[in-house]
Amino acid sequence: MTLETKNSVFVELGNFLSQFSEHNTIKKSDVLHNDLFFEDFVNLIQLSQSHNGWYTPEQVYFAIQSWANALTKANLEQWLSNYPTINDQRTPKTVALILAGNIPLVGFHDFLSVLITGNSVLVKTSSNDQHLLPFLAKYLIAIDDSLADRITFVEGKLENFDTVIATGSNNTARYFEYYFKDKPSIIRKNRNSVAVLDGTESKEQLLALGEDIFRYFGLGCRNVSKLFVPKGYKFDSFFEAIFAYQDVIHYEKYANNYDYNKAVFLMSDFKLLDNGFLTIKEDTSYASPISSVFYEFYEDIDEIRERLVSDTEQIQCIVSNNLIENSINFGQTQLPHLWNYADNVDTISFLLIT
Repeated sequence: MTLETKNSVFVELGNFLSQFSEHNTIKKSDVLHNDLFFEDFVNLIQLSQSHNGWYTPEQVYFAIQSWANALTKANLEQWLSNYPTINDQRTPKTVALILAGNIPLVGFHDFLSVLITGNSVLVKTSSNDQHLLPFLAKYLIAIDDSLADRITFVEGKLENFDTVIATGSNNTARYFEYYFKDKPSIIRKNRNSVAVLDGTESKEQLLALGEDIFRYFGLGCRNVSKLFVPKGYKFDSFFEAIFAYQDVIHYEKYANNYDYNKAVFLMSDFKLLDNGFLTIKEDTSYASPISSVFYEFYEDIDEIRERLVSDTEQIQCIVSNNLIENSINFGQTQLPHLWNYADNVDTISFLLIT
């Protein structure tokens, strides 16, 4: 397959996904294979929460729309234009993917990267996300049946592969590093995202920060789990802005986590600020539990800049109002471009040289 052909396949997938949104799912007449896949995908979206309680229709639709917006001809061409050797002839390799399941389709970027570089993919899905990606793979194969020989899903032991990309916790990463020590690999560990505030943020920016905190219930590495605020910062404006997300407490799994983590904090005599659906706690850690955000006070913004540089391997995204170099705008953490890589490791470059 030429790069142009591969791009066109994923553009067709983007067209298919563009039909599905939480409040306006419409079957389009010009989408390939809709007669075979449209109704089944609607049903799968509705069943997703029964497969994984965190995969509410709202969250699944958001993930689908994010990929629909990403998989355009312009985006694919802009992304891949950074790799002048991508069209060079090379022996295809089999790349094993061990995927996470914390948010819907979290492993799709790796899946896309392997296929777009002309390799074959051997996928071991998470037990928490076993249905969405295989469905999309079937759609891709319907568009181009040559992909049938290049996409394999496995449930047991991974065998007969050349390269591996594995995503897990810091604990599982140690196992991966040992088990795959003889293979070229990308091993992904825990990461968190932070926001740096200075007190001048508008209500609209703080409202958008709520999106960075609550999207996917805070389960993703791109979710903000830690705030850096100036000494003496008052959280009144923050709580007022994020009150718009109060309905999150109506989801049973989130509410259970809120009740449990709040009780643990209170029994430990930690000082908390609480608005009935989110607790915030002063803590030096980056990784806060679900339904909680940690914060730290600072006196010198330059010290925070230096710390974030030194802790770069623990951080996925930094949100600020241009306070930190290369930070992103409020409300944008869950809208990465194709060229924004997990752990800031360039997957395409890795696949082209291994």
